[in-house]
Amino acid sequence: MLSHARVGTEDEGLDLSRMRRERRVRLRSEMEQRGVGALVLLGTSAVQYAVGASHVLADGSHAVSERVIAVMVAGDELPHLYTPYPDGCPTELVGSHCHPPLHPGSPEGAVALFTAVAEVAGGRVEGALAVDEMTAPMYVCVSRILGDVPVVDAGEPLAAAKTVKTADEIECIRRAQRINEVAMYDVEAMLRPGVRQSELTGVFLRRIFELGATGNWIDPIFQPMALSIAAGPYTTNGDVAFPLCSTDRILSEGDVVWVDSGVDYFGYASDFGTTWLVNDRPEPTARQRSQFERWKAVVEATLSVTRPGATGADLTKAAIEANDGAVPWLEHFYLIHGIGTSSAETPLIGSHLGPEFDAGITLAPGMVLVLEPVIWEDGYGGYRFEEIVAVTEHGYLPLGNYPYSPFE
Repeated sequence: MLSHARVGTEDEGLDLSRMRRERRVRLRSEMEQRGVGALVLLGTSAVQYAVGASHVLADGSHAVSERVIAVMVAGDELPHLYTPYPDGCPTELVGSHCHPPLHPGSPEGAVALFTAVAEVAGGRVEGALAVDEMTAPMYVCVSRILGDVPVVDAGEPLAAAKTVKTADEIECIRRAQRINEVAMYDVEAMLRPGVRQSELTGVFLRRIFELGATGNWIDPIFQPMALSIAAGPYTTNGDVAFPLCSTDRILSEGDVVWVDSGVDYFGYASDFGTTWLVNDRPEPTARQRSQFERWKAVVEATLSVTRPGATGADLTKAAIEANDGAVPWLEHFYLIHGIGTSSAETPLIGSHLGPEFDAGITLAPGMVLVLEPVIWEDGYGGYRFEEIVAVTEHGYLPLGNYPYSPFE
């Protein structure tokens, strides 16, 4: 049975050591192009990309009390890892490149961090120091420890390295998505009036680990949507209130539920979104089916121009034209986002950054895109679903396969 299958293990057509090595090559290349002599990474997904270490996640983006820190320096093939979880250190780093944890939130810890950077750099950082995050003590002491070395944002080289995925990275994302989807079959099977959001969450979290997930990225969202913005919770931007955290709320007959979730597979995220109807025998109304058909037309139009060389502006133009000239995404989200060691990362297409920004994005083989247009009719609710694809040499390859039930 599909709902009882386990997704393949990490060694079936997947080489994690090769994946880490190829990521380091890309990151070192981006450092060299930008004159970066040392790269200091504190963010969870950034460290995961640079090092591939496994560790306990207290928070999906930060583990402030027990940080795992990565340092890469020019001329050294391997990164240095500072971690309270040495058991999660990749084998190639064990020994000279795996160190006890540092605590840059304190003055003493910040001094220790930059002293360690100078040490592994051979006494002096040659080039810029790129940092993804800076605590207040780090700001205060960086020049005192490292001198007049210029400090730049690590986001640029990191984003450039992460945007195009290797075959192993794409396989990790595909497996994460498969685990997510298979678990959602069990969740959808128990969707009915009287069930609590928290019950759906419990079933989902149990199933993803039975299926081989190595973690969970997003607290599962099973949100009953108000039919109008005015009837929903207040939002500062005046747009649709989504997503809202799941609670022990009891779902009712006729609820239109927007679903969002994401799991972890060896450091890589899935992204699952769909629309469900709460009913013992769900049957969309004519308007609900029309919303779905408009959503599908937007996705088909967008994918029809998804190929290497296309720009983000080409994709947004196709999506808007398919929606009769209206923007088919929520103001506080985007038409498309990338995915990898973060559940949403570059490229970001169709957002508040505007058409000029979209025109500067050119698709290339290896990019992984999550399409999440939304069809919203204020007073009548709306439809959303997330499609995930990898850009190939000649077009795209779907990485998901969940049905549009009960709309198709």
